[in-house]
Amino acid sequence: VCGIAAMTLSGFVEIPGNETGWRMEIVEEAFTAPLHVGDIFGIPIGIFQIVLVVGLIIYKWHSPIHKAIRKLTDMLSVKVLGFLLIVILGLLSSVMSAILASIILVEVVNAMPLSRKSKIDLTIIACFSIGLGAALTPLGEPLSTIAISKLAGEPYNADFMFLFNMLGKYIIPGIFAFGIIGVFFLGKADPKEAGMKAADYNETVKDVVMRAVKVYVFIMALTFLGEGFKPLILEYFIQIPSSILYWVNMVSAILDNATLAAAEIGPALSEIQIKSILMGLLIAGGMLIPGNIPNIISAGKLGINSKEWARLGLPLGVISMAVYFVLIFMLGI
Repeated sequence: VCGIAAMTLSGFVEIPGNETGWRMEIVEEAFTAPLHVGDIFGIPIGIFQIVLVVGLIIYKWHSPIHKAIRKLTDMLSVKVLGFLLIVILGLLSSVMSAILASIILVEVVNAMPLSRKSKIDLTIIACFSIGLGAALTPLGEPLSTIAISKLAGEPYNADFMFLFNMLGKYIIPGIFAFGIIGVFFLGKADPKEAGMKAADYNETVKDVVMRAVKVYVFIMALTFLGEGFKPLILEYFIQIPSSILYWVNMVSAILDNATLAAAEIGPALSEIQIKSILMGLLIAGGMLIPGNIPNIISAGKLGINSKEWARLGLPLGVISMAVYFVLIFMLGI
């Protein structure tokens, strides 16, 4: 609804040299964006297909997968498993999608012998990692899919590896840093404390299919929303200094970061503006539950409330944003 409204209203705004409002090419882009962000061996790959196929795989073989997780928790220490979980899911979320990475996260966390507080801490830290890693390719999450779609034309001609090349030097070390932070928090955990019981897998084929359909509709709507906000971007956002834009995007803690990316990202922005927008959105998105899809999925499945999430999410997010601000704007890395 918001996307349709934004597209309709933008049609009343005239910007010299730019088309606004409803056009057939935008409608076609909205319908195809969730289905095609690249090709593998000539086969079109999109976030919709990834979510659907991997979801069906987990549904079909959830029992042996869960048994393997339990066996792994017996073989490795809690700290080692926590580190591997945070880092591996963070890196793989760029190809399996943040949604499926968060589903795997919940399954593993449920199987680990930890107290409720330790499980919440591990989940929050892992969601920061997943949220960052998923931005490396357009398969990872709606934010990256939308960013690639918005920057596909001149002057950036964004391809499958565009975000990896632009943000990889910040995101990959950040994922390992969150893994180390996870070890620190789990180092204080006592596996003998009473923890939550492992949750039974109760999804149906319908649940798996509907999740993929919802992702498709969500990305389509974001395409409309982003195009609808084009006048706002061209008239105002390109005038905001990158260092200020970075902190403004802390609102991503309470608003879905993909929605904000659709509204803010555009080819008229400079590379440093795009970088500051994306990094601000990605980090702030982990602060509170509404900020990112992995947060919403994990909190819902593990029963984490807003206060419990904010206890660690807010300070960890603010500190992370400060570190990246120094790296990007003060050290110029």
